[in-house]
Amino acid sequence: MAIGKAVQRGTLIYIYDQEGKAITSISAPSRWPTDGLKAYTANDISVQKGSLLYSYDKNGRQTGIAPVMAE
Repeated sequence: MAIGKAVQRGTLIYIYDQEGKAITSISAPSRWPTDGLKAYTANDISVQKGSLLYSYDKNGRQTGIAPVMAE
C-alpha cells in the first residue's frame, strides 16, 4: 500500500497509508531548525538531519542518504 500522508509531531514522523491507518514512525531528532520532514510521495519520505537528507520507504526503512544541496 502507498503512503497517503506523513506528519511530523515533535521528534517523530508518522507514516499513514491511503486509508489513514498508521504504518510506522521514523525518528527525526531536531538539532537544527531545518531538520525534519522535507517531503513525501506515495513511495518515499525525505527527512533532513543536519547536512544530510535521508530517504525512507513506506515501511520506514532507510533507502538512501545524500548531502543537502544549498538553495
